[in-house]
Amino acid sequence: MVTGIIKAFRTGLAGAVVALVALTGAVQAQQREVIGEAYVPTIWVDPDGCEHWVMDDGWEGYMTPHVTRQGIPVCRRGRTCAVMNTDQLFNTASYAISAQGRARLAQFFQGARATSYVIAGHTDSRANDEYNMRLSLNRANSVAAVAASVGARIADVRGYGERMPIASNRTRAGMQQNRRVEIICIR
Repeated sequence: MVTGIIKAFRTGLAGAVVALVALTGAVQAQQREVIGEAYVPTIWVDPDGCEHWVMDDGWEGYMTPHVTRQGIPVCRRGRTCAVMNTDQLFNTASYAISAQGRARLAQFFQGARATSYVIAGHTDSRANDEYNMRLSLNRANSVAAVAASVGARIADVRGYGERMPIASNRTRAGMQQNRRVEIICIR
């Protein structure tokens, strides 16, 4: 009788092993390798100063864990920590920064100690809107490149063209004030 039980157990065990091997093979046949792009985490600052992030599975969230009782994120406010007159950085109709301007910007970004920066370019109203938008964005990108070269994190780069003047475009002094790059520090 004991011999019969052992024989049945061995047969059952062998059958279970065969079934497990078959199941493993079926699972492996269903698995496939998916080759995709490398995941690059994305962080940006929206216009009201909130930092956002995107995880690799597509979920979006806020960088700050603080929320109000209604669940609205408490955002860090940025403040304009520098306004650079573009006449001191660029030649007319150019977005190539002078060597002096590059050194000045590098010194600023090394000492500002912000978490990240938003860089906004502005122009006067002498050219058409399309040209001014492109020039202001290119100038802001040039400043961002200097910032990145010294290790500063750039959250956003914007070009506003002539759309946000701080002075009248009817005078030379006013136009000079409007040709600027604003650097907003996010702390």
